[in-house]
This record gives sequence, structure tokens and C-alpha cells, in this order.
Amino acid sequence: MALEHESRADLSHLKKVVSASMAGTIVEWYEFFLYGTAATLVFGKLFFPQTGNNLDGIIAAFATYAVGFIARPLGGVVFGHIGDRIGRKSLLQFSLILIGASTFLMGCLPGFEAIGYWAPALLVTLRFIQGFALGGEWGGAVLLVTEHSPNKSRAFWGSFPQAGVPLGNVLATIVLLVLSTFLTEEAFLAWGWRVAFWLSVIIIAIGYYIRTQVSDSPLFHAAREEAARRDEAGHGVVEVFRRYPRGVFTAMALRFGENILYYMVVTFSITYLAYRGIATSRILGLLFIGHLLHVVVIPLAGWAADRVGRRPTYLLGAALAIAWPFAAFPMFDTGDTATMLAAIMAGLVVHGIMYAPQPAIMAEMFPTRMRYSGVSLGYQVTAIVAGSWAPLIGATMLRAYDDWLPLAIYVSASAAVSLGAALVMRESRGVSLQALDEADRRRLAA
Repeated sequence: MALEHESRADLSHLKKVVSASMAGTIVEWYEFFLYGTAATLVFGKLFFPQTGNNLDGIIAAFATYAVGFIARPLGGVVFGHIGDRIGRKSLLQFSLILIGASTFLMGCLPGFEAIGYWAPALLVTLRFIQGFALGGEWGGAVLLVTEHSPNKSRAFWGSFPQAGVPLGNVLATIVLLVLSTFLTEEAFLAWGWRVAFWLSVIIIAIGYYIRTQVSDSPLFHAAREEAARRDEAGHGVVEVFRRYPRGVFTAMALRFGENILYYMVVTFSITYLAYRGIATSRILGLLFIGHLLHVVVIPLAGWAADRVGRRPTYLLGAALAIAWPFAAFPMFDTGDTATMLAAIMAGLVVHGIMYAPQPAIMAEMFPTRMRYSGVSLGYQVTAIVAGSWAPLIGATMLRAYDDWLPLAIYVSASAAVSLGAALVMRESRGVSLQALDEADRRRLAA
């Protein structure tokens, strides 16, 4: 792929920025995915009272899982408002420490038998902190890259922080797979799962160091200087909704189906396959292979969004997402390893097509002075009604109907929302972020 680059950021510096952004994203999604997997395998058994039905504990654990998503918009609002004023880099370092500390402490919590209802209460508190930190992480990470990127290859470079998500999942899956394979089930439940949470300290230190090596973009510094000269150039949530409501709501709708699809593939599939009698180590092995494919697909989809446009790429992904569940759940029910793997891989390919262009699409919706707030709102608020509840809704439907059809309709209907948003969104391939800032200044002057 021959990629043009501009004088403001040569290729070597851009690669350093991409590495710094990905480093933290990998770490934080290692920890976020770890929680989702542990909610299915461990938390339902250790942190909640047992009713005799395994799905009841899992549903309770997924309710705490949703707390992290509810906290994410709050983190996005707070980090976005401050980040638009002081910069992206310093807040990214803070978010890394915050999510690392909360994850490590999760590994130290005693269970329900030891401290009763304090166990789920403390788990929910730490989950909230974890979600708050992640809510601020994504916007800063993708803007650090997109604001350094050339206009003609912004979707490609902006897709690399997105690829950090499956890489973090790969790390989490490897750790859990090794522990669940070499430990007995009793040992894994007693202490083995805690090791995976404690290991976050090592990768947090690595990610923090890498992020100290980069700085905010010249584009951001110019916008901050301009804002300092203009009292009417505001920041934050109110200003974003007042000036760019279409961008915020379009971003939310684009995220809706993609977000639900992802958590149905990588989190609820663990519950569904385990409920159908598939061994834990086998499920984790399938997800491991799927995550590796996801890492490859995301930058390829970002490259395609630079070549053919954001709208065509997203429309393709959303259309395939509508069809995926009607094929995938019958494939899961076969119990055949290759068939189940094909279903997971297909779901992650479809998701990658939708997920990769999002940083460029959302960055191109807002001027620099409010971009952190705008992309954080568009990306994180949707999670409250989308991914946060998807595993919980899936588990509840499975308990109620013991059938895949309601699950497929749920995923397909959510994807249709994103398809509609892609149909009405404006094509922004190749747009100049400086030109967006200039247009914003003209609007303020008028």
C-alpha cells in the first residue's frame, strides 16, 4: 500500500504515534475483555449467590459487565472536555493508570462466600472505574493518530488503534486459555483467574512508557491557540450538541449495530457455546483464531475506506451484519469445530469492515476544538443501549426461549439501524481537518 504523507508528520513519526496509541489500546482492551470472559467463566460462580441455575449467575455478572459501559459515556464526557482543552497525551497516560489499578484490584477481591454482598458491590465499583477510564481512552487514542495522519490515508492509519482491540483480546485469550488448560477447574476458580488480572501491571508499565514518547499534533496546538484568542470558541458536550448535533447522532447510530454485533460474537458466544456443551478451552481456542483474523481485517478495511470511500465500506459491513446471525447460530449448533470457527471468523470480518473506518469518519465530523468531546460522545454513549446490554439480553433470551431465532432477530435489527445511518451520512474521504477548522471559524465569526 503506497501511502502519501505530508510534511507536518513524516512516516517515521506517524508510526511512532500509531505505536503509542495502539500500546495503550491493547492494554486497556486486554483488561476489558478479560472482565467479559471472566463474567461468563468465573464471576457468576464466585461473586453472586447461587440459585441452582448457572445462567442466573451469568446474568447477574453480565449486569455488572453493563456497568462498565454505563460509565464509559461519563468518562468520554469528562476526558473529552478536558482533552479538548489540555491535550490528548496526558489524559491517555492517566486513563492507562486508572484502568490498570482497577483491574489489578479485581484480582484481589474475595468472593461472595467470604464477604457476602460486599463482593458484588466492590466488583461493581471497580468495574465502574474501569469503564470510566476506557470511556476517555478511545477518543484520545484515535485522535492522536487521525490528527497526525495525511488526508488521503487517515482511515488506514486511524484503523490501527481499532486493531489494538483484537490484539488485547488475543492477549487475554492466551492468558485465560493457558490457565484454563493447565489448571484444574477447581484451581482456576480458586486462584488461576486472578493471575490474568494481576498480569495487567506488567503491560500497563510498558504501555505507559511508550506513550511518554509522543506529543499532541500541531493541528491540536494550533486549535488551542486559536481558542485562547476567541472567547466564543467553546468546548464540551453542550457546544458539540449545539453546533454539530447531526455528527453526534449519526456517529451514535453507526455504532449501534456494530457494537451489539461485536459483543454477541466475542462475549455472548462464550455463553451460548458453553450452554450447548462446548468445553471452555475449545471456545477460547476458537476465539483466539478469530481475534487473529480480526487484527488483519481491520487495517485492510481502513485501507478500503480510503480507496472507495467511507459510506460504501460501512454499507457493506452493515448489510452483512444483518445477515450474519441467521447463518451463525445454526453453525454454532452443529458443535463442529471448523463450522463454529467459520461462524466466529465471519462475524469478526463483518465487524472489522464496520469498525475500521470509525476513527476517520468521526474525526471528520467535528472541528479540532471539540473533536475529543464529539467522538467520545458518538462512540461511548451508544454503548449504554448497545454493547453493554447485548450479552445480558442474549443470555436472558436464551433462558426464556432456548432458541437462536430471537437472538438472530435482535442482532439483525440492530445492524439495520447502522445501515440506515450509513445511508444518510456524508462521504468525507480525503477531507482536510484544517479545512474543517477553517469552516468552523467562519461559522463562529458569522
